[in-house]
Formats: sequence, structure tokens, C-alpha cells
Amino acid sequence: MTDGDAYQRRREDVAAAVWRVLDQAGFAGLSMRAVARELDATTGIVTHYFPTKRELTSFALARLSERSAFRERRAAAPGPAALRAALLDMLPLDDASRAANRIWVSSWDAALADERHAAEHAERYRASRAKVAALVADALPAASRDEERVERVTEALHSFALGMTVQAVLDPAAYPPERQTALLDALLARHLDANV
Repeated sequence: MTDGDAYQRRREDVAAAVWRVLDQAGFAGLSMRAVARELDATTGIVTHYFPTKRELTSFALARLSERSAFRERRAAAPGPAALRAALLDMLPLDDASRAANRIWVSSWDAALADERHAAEHAERYRASRAKVAALVADALPAASRDEERVERVTEALHSFALGMTVQAVLDPAAYPPERQTALLDALLARHLDANV
């Protein structure tokens, strides 16, 4: 293993510690000291790899985004089923997705106070909407697939997924996986004029 590989692996370890701190304490509890405690290291070790809290959180969120992009997804046939599967993958339906979504929701606090964080989040959500839009276009009946409808349905479904995520993260007892899925299915049926 080269020095560069070891350095990058240690940065990944620090990012994983950031995720654990964020999952447990949110952004309010994130500090260099908290990450060092999670790593069982000194703050000097953390600042060696990330001189500022902003660099630390940007790296951790970028890695979380990459992991989300490459994690295993539900398999589904093209059309409405593929759209449904992609939206289910966005929701906090199991322990792993619940933890990742808790981190995303808590990271919004930092985005409100930091223009660069806000811009990074906005770009991630634009990319996410674009993926949903492509799936919506494939899912809509050909006779009613115009640009305006694709945009309208995309906004409704993407907004639903983000809003449902917030509610399920903050009030998991009220929004268990079965309820999230049922609400999504009702919304899809209404917008697609099709069973999925």
C-alpha cells in the first residue's frame, strides 16, 4: 500500500466517523473534538486530514452521496415499476437508509448557514430530480407524455420523497415503512394513471 492509499483510507475513516457523529448528534453535535472521540484519536489527527470543519463536512457528505449513488438498488422492469423502485430507494425504509437520511436531514442546518454547502446540496437535488424526471418520462402513458406533465409529476414525486423522508426521520413511529410505501403507491397511481 502506498502512502497516498493510506492517506486516502484514513480520510475515509474520518468521514465514516463524521457520519456516525451526525447520525447520533446531528450537525449541532458535530465538532472536530466529537469526530476525534469517535475515532479514538486526537483533534490534531483530524485536522491533519481536514484543516477546517467545512472541509470535513463537505468531504463526508460527498462520500455519502457517492455511496448512495453506488449502493445496491431495487431491481424493476422499465416503466412505472422502475420509477416506484427508485422512489422507494430514496425513502428511509430500513436501518441503513434511515441512518443515511438522518445525516442528510441534519446536514440541511449547515446548508442554511453556508452558501457553499447550500450550493452543493442544490446540485445534488437537481441531479436527483433529473433522474426522477427520466424515470417519469418512461413511466407515463405515451398519449399523455408531454414536457409539462413530466415536469409536474417529477416535482410532485420528488417533493413527496423529500418530505416523506423528513417526516419519517423525525417521527418514525408515525411513518413506518408500510405507511411510507402505501402513501407512495397512492401518489403514483394518481399521477401515472396506472397500477405499479
